[in-house]
Amino acid sequence: MSEGSLLPFGMALPSPSHQPSLLQGFPSRGNDVAGPPLATSNPVARVLIESSLPHLDRPFDYSVPAELEGTALAGVRVKVRFSGQELNGYVLERVESSEAGHALAPLLKVVSAVPVLTPALLELASSVAARYAGTLSDVLRTAIPPRVARLEKQHLSGDSLSDEPDGHGEHGHGEHGEALQGSASRDSVSQAQAAWASYANGAPYLQHLAGGGSPRAVLTATRGFGTAGWPALVASAVAAVRSSGRGAVVVVPDYRDLDRMEEALHAVLPPGDVARLTADDGPTPRYRSYLRLLSGAAKVAVGTRSAAYAPVRDLGLVVCWDDGDDLHIDQRAPYAHTREVLLLRSEQESAACLMAAHSRSIELERLVEVGWAVPVEAPRPVVRASTPRVLNTADSFEQERDPLAKIARLPGAAWRAAKEGLERGPVLVQVARAGYAPSLVCEDCRETARCNNCQGPLAIAGQSALPQCRWCSTPAPDWRCRHCGGARLRRGAAGVLRTAEELGRAFPGKAVVTSSGDQVKATVSDAHALVVATVGAEPVASGGYAAALLLDGNSLLRRENLRAGEDTVRRWFNAAALVRPANEGGLVVITADDTAATGALLRWDPAGYASRELALRQELQLPPAVRIASVTGKRADVVHFTESLANNIQLRTAGPAPVSLALSAKRAAEPEGEPDVRTLIFIPYAQAAFATRTMRAVKASSAAKRTSGPVQLRLDGVDVL
Repeated sequence: MSEGSLLPFGMALPSPSHQPSLLQGFPSRGNDVAGPPLATSNPVARVLIESSLPHLDRPFDYSVPAELEGTALAGVRVKVRFSGQELNGYVLERVESSEAGHALAPLLKVVSAVPVLTPALLELASSVAARYAGTLSDVLRTAIPPRVARLEKQHLSGDSLSDEPDGHGEHGHGEHGEALQGSASRDSVSQAQAAWASYANGAPYLQHLAGGGSPRAVLTATRGFGTAGWPALVASAVAAVRSSGRGAVVVVPDYRDLDRMEEALHAVLPPGDVARLTADDGPTPRYRSYLRLLSGAAKVAVGTRSAAYAPVRDLGLVVCWDDGDDLHIDQRAPYAHTREVLLLRSEQESAACLMAAHSRSIELERLVEVGWAVPVEAPRPVVRASTPRVLNTADSFEQERDPLAKIARLPGAAWRAAKEGLERGPVLVQVARAGYAPSLVCEDCRETARCNNCQGPLAIAGQSALPQCRWCSTPAPDWRCRHCGGARLRRGAAGVLRTAEELGRAFPGKAVVTSSGDQVKATVSDAHALVVATVGAEPVASGGYAAALLLDGNSLLRRENLRAGEDTVRRWFNAAALVRPANEGGLVVITADDTAATGALLRWDPAGYASRELALRQELQLPPAVRIASVTGKRADVVHFTESLANNIQLRTAGPAPVSLALSAKRAAEPEGEPDVRTLIFIPYAQAAFATRTMRAVKASSAAKRTSGPVQLRLDGVDVL
């Protein structure tokens, strides 16, 4: 793919010859005062100020005092005076002269002499900001962790930074990566390589990595536990790229996946080679890992979202596990997705790319179909030998045997699967909702019970608890239905706690374990117990589950979201992959209508479902067949933004419309209340680069001139349709 060409995921990377245009000199906003003696070499520093204001998203020139000549280098943190305030920033580069046309304000001080902003990171952050029409400062806020002065002193003095709580020390790996240590490591690698060989294109992919190549693949893993599980597969790919002397970045959704992935990497790599990056560990461990990667002491970064920007030297491989998980989306501007960050980085640094999951997102299916990535998936004989048997209680055969299966919370087939599975090991029960009774309805008319204060849904937290609003927590002991005047409530849905209570009565003498909300369990033992978990909170049993019951399937599929089916399939496959193969008695029971999503799991065909969904989206011109931008704010501000955009480029739009009808009605009734509205903008990939540049320019112009209020701009948000 040539430089500057349109990538399959809709982003044009600037060629190296265009990059300096990002750093053109701009007039400083500092006071025109005579400063101290200046540096003799490159006395002008171009500084990016830490500010999320769109019109300040550009470098500003400052003079470099002579006393800071040796420390105010590119990439370091500095403090400057801007508009009467002292602000933090980063030195982007040092140059001989400025085009400001007036005297420059001097740098106040160098906050840290560690160049935490590397040229590669600056280029990546600039590409991410351009793709999501955001500011460079917002991207760097996620990419670079807060500094810890004590660790920086150790780093600058050359002291070891390997005093981590887990006790992993630093060991060099040589120019080409030393051989993996210990028989246990060799056995782990051999087992994982054998697992790769069972996938079509698997063995050639590993060979290409080990040979120094940069292949791009989409892996559909069939197993989520044991030595052939996905952590071992990913670790084997990392070991292959390390054998070629290059580094790797591995990003997972949450701490449970992170713990498993880190353990798998430590099993195949020498001690000290792996650095863990996650905000959950706190600032000190996170910054220690960042500095170890920056210095080259560690060559493999593993972590959550921010690890995608880790300063790994000689990067050879980027890996993303389960890209369909919402946790991969940054909840702060510019709302970047890990998958897209890693795809940009793969192109930028000519690194190999591995996108892996038990299912396949529509975005990855698109990359496969356009030929950007090669599918790595198990042939049908391997699928049948390594996956559980799947049964749907809503099919015609089961309906004839159990006429009430369609309306029962636990149909007969599911009850039998649980009973028989408990004789062989743990049984997983997946439910859609947390809590006890998260939804209540009127006993008489079956209308949803809502709060009289804010119109939020009512729920109860326990068997004897009072109903209360899920939005404002207001108790409703004397509730009456606004539709029929009834005063009696009934459960509209059963949560994980209520389900666990019912199963405890159905299977007396069997232990019941719950995993949901704030009490999510990463693993469970192989004891014969019922494990009731909400979707996404399923613990891993080391030997696999004997059976799994996937309840509330219709509730998941009927959500008002374009991606409801895709997300449900992903959650089903993630749970089913934790069950033993069919030849070991593994069984998965779904309680959902006979839909295309259900059929995908029955056939164990995630790629087929993704291909079907992509074809429908392309026909309807919906994401990811096109890119989408949502503009949210007050009506006048949204209209001003979209009209300004329309003056430069013509795009299909929808809206403005209220973000929430219930909240809009409530706010409209309040004094001076004005509901937020949203306009959706559909962007063909051919126009994506120009459209995002125009959106950034419109935001910056509006902020500088104050012609309208701020709006929230999100590109490719998964929850807007």
